[in-house]
Amino acid sequence: MTDKAFNVLFLCTGNSARSILAEALVTIMSQGVLKGYSAGSHPRGQVHPIAEKLVLDLKYPKENLRSKNWNEYAHPNAPHMDFIITVCDNAKR
Repeated sequence: MTDKAFNVLFLCTGNSARSILAEALVTIMSQGVLKGYSAGSHPRGQVHPIAEKLVLDLKYPKENLRSKNWNEYAHPNAPHMDFIITVCDNAKR
């Protein structure tokens, strides 16, 4: 076993609910084995209120909750992703 946390990027179109939930759940439930990130091809600019409540109830840090464009992870200083997972069919657009 390694001490390294693996980075997982969840992609969706709006990055407001499903990918945010996946980011939070994988980070919380893996207990340090995985670090979740999320982004969207056309981010809505805000987290869906129900998704926000769910992850905050699980003690996910509020400062991690924001809708992000996937371009944030395309530059050289971005975290290296070990896994990239799409959570909707339209994420490729």
